Amino acid sequence: MAKLGSSTLVDGEGQLRPDVLEARVRDLVRLRRLGYRPILVSSGAIACGLGRLGIRERPAALPDLQAASAVGQGVLFQRYLELFGAHEVIPAQVLLTSADLERRSSYLNARNTLTRLLDLGVVPVINENDTTATDELTFGDNDVLAAQVSILMSATWLVLLTDRDGLYAVGSDGGPSLIGDVAPATHPEDVALADMRGSGLGRGGVSSKIAAATMATGAGVTCVIASGRADGVLAAVASGHRVGTRFAPAERRESAFKLWLRYAKPSLGRVSVDAGAAQALRRQGTSLLPVGISAVEGAFAAGDAIDVHDPVGSCVGKGISGFSSDDLRLVAGMKSDEVRRVLPDAGAEVIHRDQFVLIESPSPR
Repeated sequence: MAKLGSSTLVDGEGQLRPDVLEARVRDLVRLRRLGYRPILVSSGAIACGLGRLGIRERPAALPDLQAASAVGQGVLFQRYLELFGAHEVIPAQVLLTSADLERRSSYLNARNTLTRLLDLGVVPVINENDTTATDELTFGDNDVLAAQVSILMSATWLVLLTDRDGLYAVGSDGGPSLIGDVAPATHPEDVALADMRGSGLGRGGVSSKIAAATMATGAGVTCVIASGRADGVLAAVASGHRVGTRFAPAERRESAFKLWLRYAKPSLGRVSVDAGAAQALRRQGTSLLPVGISAVEGAFAAGDAIDVHDPVGSCVGKGISGFSSDDLRLVAGMKSDEVRRVLPDAGAEVIHRDQFVLIESPSPR
């Protein structure tokens, strides 16, 4: 699957770049005819809307952004209809918010819908539903959305198309040098980058692309950051040619449920655990019991995701809580028989081991 960013797709006047759009549609059609099942995550609706409305600078107010998206989304998708139609291929407009993926039922429904579209030979064109999403219900940018969809669909490749050839480090001569490969399990903080200014049209920027690549590769997806203006870039990636900056996938892929929990389900609270509980979670794969909990933060209900931290504040992992925050405060630190006396109907585990994922903290710098 591929993601086109605003700064690649839209010029400084808020107008679509027809050469870029046409070239990427040709790429996707070619891949489809070769037997691939391409998906496109496309930015550009807000930028198109701002251009159509005559607004030169991106506003900060959410209603202004939503209004621009409402105008621009139709402009953008109409062009996709025309371009794919010229190749007798049908595109489908799919608009998502983060709430669509944080609920397990709608997460599975989104996957079923996208799978059916692909089975029918349709190319899904996905964007965030900026018209209705609030700050609390956004992915943050379409790089993150693309990473989550690549995980949702068990994609082989995620290609983040930008206005540069890839990521750049500071070279031996002091100038920028293209980074060809990034090793598996590399943390975003460990990627040393040259300072290169962006266009200002997109929200993602370099940091979000690295974060998206980290998410995708952790789920076994190979991620490439490459130029959205290069000829045949998607076909080159699919055929194995070295293009842009390549993030190698993790060797071990987690279950679909744990991938959803890790990347799509937001944490609404936090618990601190003692050293023994932290060690048991990390090394023995046990469930978390109330006796190991030393502090509870936030307001959450049973069924919400919470983060688990060790005594020094490092994140151990994330899981689905079997207790509400109010109930957990009542029984934190108690043994199982004491918990039953205080909350007779409570379950034994705060987080069952099957509903917990380890999260490795980055190495100290």
